[in-house]
Amino acid sequence: MSTSSTTPQHNTTQQHKPFSGAMAEPPLPDFSQSVKLKYVKLGYQYLVNNFVVFLLLPVIVALSLEVLRSSPQDLIQLWNSMHFTSLHIICSFFLIIYTVTFFLVSRPRPIYLVDYALFKPPRSFRVSFGGFMEHARIVLADEPKSVHFQMKILQRSGLGEETCIPPAMHFIPPRPTMQLAREEAELVIFSAMDSLFHKTGLKPKDVDILVLNCSLFSPTPSLTAMVINKYKMRSNIKSFNLSGMGCSAGLISVDLAKDLLQRYPNSNAVVISTEILTPNSYLGKERAMLLPNCLFRMGGAAILLSNRRADRRRAKYRLAHVVRTHKGGDDRAYGCVAQEEDPEGHIGIKLNIDLMTIAGEALKSNITTIGPLVLPASEQLLFAFSLIGRKFFNSKSKPYIPDFKQAFEHFCIHAGGRAVIDELQKSLRLTHEQVEASRMTLHRFGNTSSSSLWYELSYIESKGRMKKGDRVWQIAFGSGFKCNSAVWKCNRTIKSPVDGPWADCIDKYPVHIPEVIKL
Repeated sequence: MSTSSTTPQHNTTQQHKPFSGAMAEPPLPDFSQSVKLKYVKLGYQYLVNNFVVFLLLPVIVALSLEVLRSSPQDLIQLWNSMHFTSLHIICSFFLIIYTVTFFLVSRPRPIYLVDYALFKPPRSFRVSFGGFMEHARIVLADEPKSVHFQMKILQRSGLGEETCIPPAMHFIPPRPTMQLAREEAELVIFSAMDSLFHKTGLKPKDVDILVLNCSLFSPTPSLTAMVINKYKMRSNIKSFNLSGMGCSAGLISVDLAKDLLQRYPNSNAVVISTEILTPNSYLGKERAMLLPNCLFRMGGAAILLSNRRADRRRAKYRLAHVVRTHKGGDDRAYGCVAQEEDPEGHIGIKLNIDLMTIAGEALKSNITTIGPLVLPASEQLLFAFSLIGRKFFNSKSKPYIPDFKQAFEHFCIHAGGRAVIDELQKSLRLTHEQVEASRMTLHRFGNTSSSSLWYELSYIESKGRMKKGDRVWQIAFGSGFKCNSAVWKCNRTIKSPVDGPWADCIDKYPVHIPEVIKL
């Protein structure tokens, strides 16, 4: 799912300065009152979040004091007064052992993200703004309005000059052939897989589960069959090829792999997320279908998941939650992103004008579900009080928006376009730094569809910001219409990688992204 916006973009490194002029300066605020309110809020949060501890603490202290005041003879006498027989003791031990065993067997297996690898396109695939517009003028020579529309989109897109498109789209006109599409798929997928095998030491024949998602290119034999053939994987490997699920398919693949790993103990799963652009270059003039041409770029990710205890120490993250929201029952949501033909027979992706409204509704449903799973009790109580107050007292009052910054240290918002990031930053009240990874990924790599979340996670790691215990929230949108979330907990402090897609440019980021780029 991708989109663009004319909404002004705030500089991620810019600081807001007060206006100056002839007017008298306002009086300074009462800092003592501000400090008091701050500590009242912190105290309230601490009290609510540790309510059970505060409730049980007096009971535990009272029992402890009573035991300390009692002599050994009093304790022995108390034990004898209970009249336990051998049968009672044996039954009690059996019940305890049964309960512990049932708990250990029935609880979900922990799912670990051992490591992941990303595809970095060669510099020869780079498409500059000037090159893109020159191609557009040649291909759409009879449609100056369509060329001007694409120029306006690029100016406000948030993309930089380093994004890449496949070789087939460098031709004039583009050559969306099956052969070139397969060549792109092999380059992206095999490069990411080779890197993953090198980083993790995993051998192809040791892969138990393979899940691959690519929405718009679904050939026969499938892309998973292509991977199995290339690496000569086992004949009993469990493979799944997902298509047509949009930019949120990466988290759907993670959810499928998680369910399979719950079913099969002592196993691992490789998840591959990508989008193949070669067969999906739109050659018509419909504005709603030209937009993806301006935003989609090459990208791919390969992720190794495991439920093995041996991988616990070396794993980067542990999967905490996956929450999926599907709004396909609503006709507007179902048709807001669709692959179809224009009146002239050209196939492309059409983005409906209601896209951002529908995305907001899907996000609201998703965070309503994920909120109770991740938010501290203090935020949940405030939200509940707000809900009750609006329902019974004042229905026109603004609803309380939970502070998700208390639940997560890092946010990975799908880099579908500037409007997506702007809207989520506003809705979730995030800081510029918290959406920095999304904006910089859009600038450096463009909209890489389902793999964009992993480029954002790699950006955070490359900046040296990921510490043990940190929580990461990945949010993605996709056709259908879907909003999916995944929550990861960092398993160990991660050092800045010396390789990967950001290795040669991380020092210059974050960069200033102007509201409009002059072309």
